[in-house]
Amino acid sequence: MDVSCMVRVKAMDRGAVESLRSHQLEASHVSDTTRLLGTGALGTQDKRHEASKVLSWWQRPSVYWLLFPFTVFTLAFGGVIVPKLNLILDIVCKQYLADQKLLNPDNTFKAILLGSENPQCKIPEVQKNAATFMLLMNLITGSPECHRDSKRLHATSKRAASIGYMHACLFTGLAFGPLLSGYFVKWTGSLLSIFYVVLGCHSMFVIIIGFIVPESLSKKKQLLAREKWDKEQELRAQIRRSLLSTIQTVNPFEPLKVLCPTGPGTSPALRRNLVALALNDIIIFGISQAAGAVIILYSEYIYGWGTFESSRFVSVLSLVRVVALMGIFPIINYFGRVRPAARRRRECLMVPAKKHYGADNLDIWVLRAALTSDILGSIGYSLSHSEEVFFLSGMVTAMGGLGSAAIQAIVTKHVPTNRVGQVLGAVGMLLALSRILGPLLFNGIYAATVGTFSQAIFVLLVSMYGISFLASFVIRAHVHWEDEQEETSHLTLDNRHRTPARTRCLLVRTDSVSNRPMIGLSVHNQNQQFRKRSCAIGVIAYPAQ
Repeated sequence: MDVSCMVRVKAMDRGAVESLRSHQLEASHVSDTTRLLGTGALGTQDKRHEASKVLSWWQRPSVYWLLFPFTVFTLAFGGVIVPKLNLILDIVCKQYLADQKLLNPDNTFKAILLGSENPQCKIPEVQKNAATFMLLMNLITGSPECHRDSKRLHATSKRAASIGYMHACLFTGLAFGPLLSGYFVKWTGSLLSIFYVVLGCHSMFVIIIGFIVPESLSKKKQLLAREKWDKEQELRAQIRRSLLSTIQTVNPFEPLKVLCPTGPGTSPALRRNLVALALNDIIIFGISQAAGAVIILYSEYIYGWGTFESSRFVSVLSLVRVVALMGIFPIINYFGRVRPAARRRRECLMVPAKKHYGADNLDIWVLRAALTSDILGSIGYSLSHSEEVFFLSGMVTAMGGLGSAAIQAIVTKHVPTNRVGQVLGAVGMLLALSRILGPLLFNGIYAATVGTFSQAIFVLLVSMYGISFLASFVIRAHVHWEDEQEETSHLTLDNRHRTPARTRCLLVRTDSVSNRPMIGLSVHNQNQQFRKRSCAIGVIAYPAQ
């Protein structure tokens, strides 16, 4: 044993040395796959991961269970976008021309054929009425959020990729759905036939999700959640209810309080981050999706596109988003996270606890790059005077699909595991509201400006993306909600002294005299001034048996 190790051993108390000798037997079999820390130091994420391995493959929750049914759902969703829009446009046009016929019996109009090219409908008045009808339709129906289970199926290190897969399925459906529906309508000769196919796809989705996909929460967690809910209901029943408490109980906006948390472990920076992230998510995913239908109306009005051209436009943009999510995003994640993490593990044989440490700089820069792409594409929309430039602007905007996947993973990194569901529920509620308010803004402005300044919707879109881009500079890296339960699982040197360790690793060294491997436990403490690579102080070494 070298002199440096002897000095460190004597500096530590005897209890620490005894606690480390329990690692000696396991260290003699160290390999690339050997677990270097006990189960108590791995954190709750590893325990859940090990528990899921015990289940059979058809009972094990995974994001891959959702990919096929969600792809079927998005194919139906994408396939019906353009036919539904053109069907609404034809019906509104038919009603408008009928009203004009009553007002002016001498005027003659061509008959409206549903699902066919009707150039007589490409006038500002019909566009205005169609936008108003779509506005009222969105106010009545709204839009529920899907794919939320995928955020509970993986640890934070894989959550960005899993959400990226779900968004890739969404845009895959938007890419191939319009093309398939166009050929299907052409083959059958009936526009209504595609709606029966969509009904069948939705029924298949409900059956698979309801009876085949395994539940992502274990039975124990479900029982604990039900018991907690029952206790809360009992406490509420015992407390004398005033008018204020009754209003708070039935307040539909009460879940939004989790975006401004107070109490132990929180900070003003955390609240600013959560509010800024929620605002970005609303603009990137909610309002931008609401603008899609108006953009199709605009393109058909300005460039005279029909069902085929509009379907091709939607398909190309969605294919670009799929390439960004399935190709570019995994490459960024690999070179920005996977390889650096593997290098740190090789340097100190470290098995880090899978905890939430907030968004890193890579997350923030990916978000800003996506917003920059959205801003440039929206400016191109407003300035384009040809179909080619409009197409190119749409492809630039489609690269902003990286932001929709990245931002939802960033949100989950800010909170402890037991708070993820509450935060995602609050964000989902805001997204549902944006699906109602977004069409109100874009359809209302388009209905008011079509024929005079039709590009006003793109000015609004650039303004919204600009606000989101500025809000991204409020987000700070490595800000998270401290959880007391997770903090108690840090490494301790003995039962009497607790070290505020941030990182733990097991070092394998070689004795300079006997050339025998020596095992040492290294503790990284931010309060210490001596460091050794990424794992710093106090290497306690002894020869391995």
